[in-house]
Amino acid sequence: MPDRQRADARRNYARILAVAEEEVAAQGTAASLEQIARTAGVGSATVRRHFPTRRALLEAVSRKRIEALCAHAHDLTGKDDSRDALLEWLGDVVAYCICARGLAAVLAYDGAGSDPVHENACSAALEEAAGPLLRRAERDGAVAAGVTVTDLITLVVGIVLATEHHPDPAARAERLFRLAVAGLSPQS
Repeated sequence: MPDRQRADARRNYARILAVAEEEVAAQGTAASLEQIARTAGVGSATVRRHFPTRRALLEAVSRKRIEALCAHAHDLTGKDDSRDALLEWLGDVVAYCICARGLAAVLAYDGAGSDPVHENACSAALEEAAGPLLRRAERDGAVAAGVTVTDLITLVVGIVLATEHHPDPAARAERLFRLAVAGLSPQS
């Protein structure tokens, strides 16, 4: 929210965002924009003025978590074992997506292409932050050449979305993530 906004507009933004965080935590991406507006005590046009799309609202709700994941990627860059560092970070992305309903949907590829209006700012931030982790792991031979952060985020999003209705989504997602990391072939 730009500082040059009127004080009431900044208050509305903060109130809408606080309500949206609660609604998304409870309802996931199905959170009703109309319910958010009612609970925040504003009109639905005010919600849409601040958040023109559902993705914009979900990205704002997820911003703190994305910033924390980016900071953690930076912290892990100096870890001795590049494979462990990358896997620790990816495990954190899985865990965050499981506990923060709606985050996986924010990271999902939406097919918008290169249109900057529809750019996925959350995924872009994670790709930039995790790039050094992946490049180092690739240089060390811990990751196959050609793997991208986008590939890894897509894998995580798929796992999280596939397990979100499981009775124990965290355990199921962790199992599938470990299976993806280990591969299907037994170790010889």
